[in-house]
Order: sequence, then structure tokens, then C-alpha cells
Amino acid sequence: MAHYGKRPAPLAGSTKIGIGIDYGTSNTAAAIFDGQWVYLVKLEDKSHIMPTAVYIDREFSASVGQDAVSEYIVANQGRKVELSAEVLGEARTTTGQIDHGSNLPSEANTSLVYGQSFQDSSMPGRLFRGVKRLLSSKDSERIMVFDRPFRLVALVTPIILRVHECLLKTFNNIGLSESIEQEADHACIGHPVNFEGKGKTHNNIALERLEEACGHAGIEFRNLFAEPNAAVMSYLMSRENVKAKTILTIDFGGGTLDLCVLAEKEGTYEVIGTHGVGMGGDHIDQTLFRSLLFPLMGKGERWQREVDGRHVETQFPFDSFEEYIINWTVSYMLNQNEYLTPVRDMMTKGGETALKFERLYDLITQNYSYQVFQGLKECKEALSSQEEALLDIPEINVSLNLTRQHFNELIAQPLEQFSTAVSDTLVKAGLTDTDVNLVIRTGGSCLIHAVTEILEQRFPDRVVEHDPFTSVAAGLAIADYQMQDS
Repeated sequence: MAHYGKRPAPLAGSTKIGIGIDYGTSNTAAAIFDGQWVYLVKLEDKSHIMPTAVYIDREFSASVGQDAVSEYIVANQGRKVELSAEVLGEARTTTGQIDHGSNLPSEANTSLVYGQSFQDSSMPGRLFRGVKRLLSSKDSERIMVFDRPFRLVALVTPIILRVHECLLKTFNNIGLSESIEQEADHACIGHPVNFEGKGKTHNNIALERLEEACGHAGIEFRNLFAEPNAAVMSYLMSRENVKAKTILTIDFGGGTLDLCVLAEKEGTYEVIGTHGVGMGGDHIDQTLFRSLLFPLMGKGERWQREVDGRHVETQFPFDSFEEYIINWTVSYMLNQNEYLTPVRDMMTKGGETALKFERLYDLITQNYSYQVFQGLKECKEALSSQEEALLDIPEINVSLNLTRQHFNELIAQPLEQFSTAVSDTLVKAGLTDTDVNLVIRTGGSCLIHAVTEILEQRFPDRVVEHDPFTSVAAGLAIADYQMQDS
């Protein structure tokens, strides 16, 4: 826990409240605590959970959340990407001075010097998702957006601004309208135990950037608090007479896996061990995409063609498509002739091969990667409560049944990483499985049935699920409330 300025005492007649902001890799949530009740802040029209997304158009107007995602999808459906060469400068082959042989000026030949073709001149806007992953990198201080350098902080600020606006609305809804401006000038901001990245200072860099973005959004007084610790705090507040000497909390979200061990001491809990891994639900979704859908889109097919009068047969170069496909925010880049020409050629082969590449063609030209990932997420969620689920993605003509057993086999490596992370956390705390009295699991990825099984096998009858998507925001609000008296 780190303090970044202590908020002044509330004005006379105003109500002390706590505010928590959970800025996540995939989603963002916020909550208010008045000392007795936790109020979740509605960030979307019909949801308390907002996609952590920012879309910037060519007029440099920003939209956030589901609006940002929707604008991106609509703007890129059917759009052909045309990359133009970037002009780096001008080269002159002659000087244009007087030619002494003819007494006439020599021709001053100039030509433009072009760089590599990286500019998408028709791009209507840029979508930014997963910015949290970049916060700890020294090399990502600025990102170019339509020839204008944007500080990374500027891509976080619009999300926090939306949260701030929704906080003010929520104050009115719950009768906290007095001194609203002051009441909304503080918050407790969540952060993972370890941000993605390497180096001794990468966590500090990320925290500084996150804190600066909150300042720009009107959160003048800030506290930073570890996300798994916040989950424990909200659990303890929601339960009476929790009698556990040692608590292990596991926050398995979209981008990171965070773990924390707390030990009871004189009526309170203190942290005795933490651990964090850069792995989450997004990584699992990408694993499913590769395993289930790549073979249905042409991966592994042979490509026969005529080259300079010779018959040539090679494996189709699917690897050049892969990273664009599984990162849906940049998959529109495949909508170029460089990629589409070989796909069209494979579509003429007929049979099952043609069907596979028709799927790939539709995915590229209609920018369907986002819809595919949504289908994978829905199937994954269904398998949390049932033995078999339908993976139905009509946009690319895919419909198949996936059993829980097959799903577990496909994600065997992430599951092993998960179990190892639990072991490493306990080693850091100097404990064994039997020393843990209570395990609190939260985060969307903790709903995966195999994850639950791993925990139940290691900690029988000691595992509880706690508000997977909002527990952190609630705990942060409680922490913010309590810090005002410290």
C-alpha cells in the first residue's frame, strides 16, 4: 500500500465516503463505500463493468468502453487497408547550378525518399485495449496516433474520466449530492502485485503513470492498493466472524494472476507473501483460438501454385497471419492484397480447403476477430457450469461442441502455470497447503472449473468464491474509507 497525498477532512455537513477504482487489463469497475454499504458504480448503460478500451478517431476525439469497441468494429468492417510509403525527406541528384559547357542551368533533379510502408492512410481510428500491460515499459512512453505522439498516460486518462463522471451520477442517485466535487476528488486505485514487464523499477514506472492519469482525471488525492488485498478486504467486510489465521487470496483476471497471503495478528491481518504472474483469461482465449480455430481457417494446408512456369507446393504461410488474428485490435491489418491474394487462391481449390479459407477471408475482410473472441469467452464461461458447450460463431460458419475434458486438455499449460504460482506464493510466505485456513478466489478466470478443482484438491473445504468481477473495486472503496482516518 502506498500513500499519494492525504485527503483533507470532509466539510461540515458532508458525508465521509470511500471510492475504489479497479482499472483492469480487460475491464474496469468502481465502487463507493459509506461506512456501511458498498455501492457499485454503473459505468455502462446496463452494466457496472466497462471494457477497458479507448478509441481515437482522426479528429482526435476519444470514446471509451463498449462504445469504443463498437465504433472500432463498425469502422473496419469491409475496409480495405492500403499502406502508403512514408516520406522521409527529399534527395537532389544535381545542384541546378550553371553548366559552364553550355552556359545553361543544369536540371536540378529531386526525388522523394520513402520509408517502409507502415502508414494506413485510410484508417478511421485507433483502438487501444490492454494498455495496462504497457504501463511498466520504459520503451512505451509515447505511442504514435495519426502522426501525433500520445503519452501512454493520455490513453489511460479517458477511462478514469468516465469513471469520475459516473461517480458524480452515482452520488446523486444514493443521496450524496452535498459537496460532490470534493467527495469525488479522491480514490483508492488498485494495482496488480506485479505488472507485466521486467526490471527492478518496472512496477514503480507503472504506478507513477497510473497515478498521473488519475490526477488528470480529477482524482486529486490517491492511494494505491494491491488488488488481491482489496479482494480480501471486501470479503471480510461482507462476512461476520471470519475465523481464519491464514488467508490465501487469488485474483485471476483477464491480464494477470495475483496472489497474496495474509496472517491474522492481534485482530487484524498483515501481508506475509505476494506473487504475480503475467497470465490471465486473455491468454487462455488466445490458446483456444490457436487450438480450435486455426485448423478450421487453413493452418497446416498445402499450397500448390505456378511460379515462373514451375509447379510449386509449400505449406501455406499461415504463421504470417497468426499474431494479427489473435490480437483482434490489429487484425484489420490483414485486409491487404499481400495477405488476401494467397487466401483467394486457396479459395479456388474447392472442397474442405476452400471452406477453411472462406472462413479466413470473411474474418479478415469483415473484421470478425472480436466476435470470434466473444464466442470463445461465452463457450468458456458455459463450461464453468456444464460438461459440454457449443462454440457457435455464425460470422465465420463455425459450430462445434467442446467438452470440458477437451477444454482442460487445451489449457493444460496455463493450468500448470496457475498451480505453480500458488506453490511459489506459499513458499515465499514460508507456508504449506495445510497451513492455509481460507482461500478466496476472485476474478473471471477463477470461474474456470479446472481452476476450482485445483484449489479444492489442494485446499479441501477451504475455498470460497467472492464476487469475481467486482470484489476488488469494493475492497478498494473500503480501503479508501478507512485510510481517511489514518
